[in-house]
Amino acid sequence: MTSRERFLAACHGKAVDRPPVWLMRQAGRALPEYRALKERYGFLGLVRTPELAAEVTLQPIRRFGFDAAILFSDILVVNEGLGQAYRFRDEGGIAMEFALEEPRDLQRLEPGRVRERLQYIAEALRLLRRELGDRTALLGFAGAPWTLINFALEGGSADSWDRAKRLWFEDRRWFDALMELFTAAVGEALSLQIEAGVDAVQLFDSLAGELPPRLYQEAAFPWLRRLIERVAGRVPVILFARGFHGDWFALADLGAQVIGVDWQVDLPVLARQWPASVAVQGNLDPFLLTLGADIVGRETRRLLEAMAGRPGYIFNLGHGVPPNARLDALQALVETVQGFAGAAGSDTFRR
Repeated sequence: MTSRERFLAACHGKAVDRPPVWLMRQAGRALPEYRALKERYGFLGLVRTPELAAEVTLQPIRRFGFDAAILFSDILVVNEGLGQAYRFRDEGGIAMEFALEEPRDLQRLEPGRVRERLQYIAEALRLLRRELGDRTALLGFAGAPWTLINFALEGGSADSWDRAKRLWFEDRRWFDALMELFTAAVGEALSLQIEAGVDAVQLFDSLAGELPPRLYQEAAFPWLRRLIERVAGRVPVILFARGFHGDWFALADLGAQVIGVDWQVDLPVLARQWPASVAVQGNLDPFLLTLGADIVGRETRRLLEAMAGRPGYIFNLGHGVPPNARLDALQALVETVQGFAGAAGSDTFRR
């Protein structure tokens, strides 16, 4: 079974010889070869240059042999595709070129140009598909509408994400117009990636935890469902709503083939509650990668053993790779997963 076959089988809820492994968000950013390129070209230069984005995507695959490669990019490229460019502030965080202050500012966005502006992503993916062939799965991704409108309204990174929440309560018409526009733009970005050859896509709702669970279900779920339905039948969808710890059955009912879970959830307990047809991904604490290899190996094996026998399990972190992750810790994680032989032997999930 190739890495690609293993990954896709797990996405569809099938048992495999061992859990496939890949790491969310910039898995290679702890690598010296990545840092050298970033120093020379800058983060946005890497994202926007197809050859560089492809190279940075491949670096952790060469080092660690993950079962899937995820495109090196950024969730805010959709905002950029709409005409709301962004940059990194000298003091840290994101600054959008402008903020959406009132409903008429929607006229500054150009949904008809998303595909045109994001062609560099399609080109990077075509380069990666040729390089990876049928051996390794290739993942695309996009930010979810709720997260993207928060950045659009706040004008970048914020200490508190209040404006979108305020709109939900005070101006539902404008809130819905924003979500509809960004949902359509995300759908275009995902379609672009699927047409370029990805095997699966992940939706990152990084700010899901900024809303109470019930409110998140009311404000974000309908738009997530619309996106997932648009992709349905083309490639598997992995849904990762960071910080959502509400009605997990309702989340799974949105239709994504795989649900990603952050590190603040007891994944084995949750996985027992879901039907086997729902694949699960997660959820090692990313902080552990800043510790020694022996600790990472031990904690990785503990999670693997707790999930043993659960079909449709993809090993991952509970969020992105921290910049100060240790290379020996990354190597220990990968070797532990790839050497794990208990995936099919335990009856933990069959009782």
